[in-house]
Amino acid sequence: MSIYLDNASTSFPKPVCVAKAVYQYLSQEGYNINRGTATGASSVAAQVFAARQLLCELFHAEDCKNVVFTKNVTEALNVVIKGLLKPGDHVLVSAMEHNAVMRPLVKLSSQGISFSRIPCNAEGLMDCTQLQHYLKPNTKAVIITHASNVCGTLLPIAGVAEFCQQHGLHFILDTAQTAGLFPIDMQRLGLAALCFTGHKGLLGPQGIGGFILREDIIGELSPLIAGGTGSLSHTENIPLFMPDRFEAGTLNLPGIIGLKAALEWLNEQGMDSLRERELELTHYFLQGLEPLEQQGLLRVVGTKDMTKRTSVVSITTERLDLAELAYELDATYGIATRVGLHCAPNAHKTLGTYPTGTLRFSFGFHNTKDELTIALKALESILSKQ
Repeated sequence: MSIYLDNASTSFPKPVCVAKAVYQYLSQEGYNINRGTATGASSVAAQVFAARQLLCELFHAEDCKNVVFTKNVTEALNVVIKGLLKPGDHVLVSAMEHNAVMRPLVKLSSQGISFSRIPCNAEGLMDCTQLQHYLKPNTKAVIITHASNVCGTLLPIAGVAEFCQQHGLHFILDTAQTAGLFPIDMQRLGLAALCFTGHKGLLGPQGIGGFILREDIIGELSPLIAGGTGSLSHTENIPLFMPDRFEAGTLNLPGIIGLKAALEWLNEQGMDSLRERELELTHYFLQGLEPLEQQGLLRVVGTKDMTKRTSVVSITTERLDLAELAYELDATYGIATRVGLHCAPNAHKTLGTYPTGTLRFSFGFHNTKDELTIALKALESILSKQ
């Protein structure tokens, strides 16, 4: 028996239609796009266009041509951050950021670009009134994650959006943990850029992600990668139009087509329905952890307020090394989790779990209460023996 509780790392299993779509492309279609005139190539190009349209509709973006595909959300954030910021610029980030945001910013600090972290409390919650205290004359943007990948706490993006609009700042949102599960309206939030990954809540394959730009910011971003696009091949200059301005080289067509199938499946199932199911499982699991916490066997990290969290639950314990606990869950009970710092060291400093990290459970649409009951009993059995 295997119980997969690591969906914050990547969703698994994917809907059957995703694998079928990827196989269909690789075995029957296989054409490249923008580099040929064959009927098959036109058919594949139409599917890529449809994927852009689906993403545009999902996030209420202005124009599907402003959907740019990358390998993942990390690459998307790098393109946006490094393309937008110039020496002398300052940005605001939360104390809960993933290294996909922080490593580019730390690297850019040697080029005269600075950042300030907005404090969060011990549950990972951020108070938007704190933003004002860190605002500088040269502040250009706010770059934050929608939800912590460590503990599942949601950040108040509506409040951040209002602050950005009041002060004329670009708002860049990392949706790695929320895309496909929580409603995000780019136009209502005034987002300059939304960065996404395809393989988590969007339920697509690994190796596909991207970003969506607001029309008026396109000219402000310098492309990070240059190369062949299949368009304007008579010139060695980068095309100025979208999405070619930022899409150089051969796209991950199997990934895009798999993502298209996943997006269609999401539309059929209903995002709200999937989110409610995952949060119902999360609430059940948190309730099951309460007696273990009361016995002193473990501590739940992050907020327990179901209106302010995703389906990610982290725990810590002093009874057993977390890596040993994760190993025992896997080896004895077949339960897959994730242990460590989850590529977000400052989030752990904020939550009081640095440097040991946490043991993380994250649920998907396919999980059941019976599986979570097994995980709860396994935790109690292992920790009560220590």
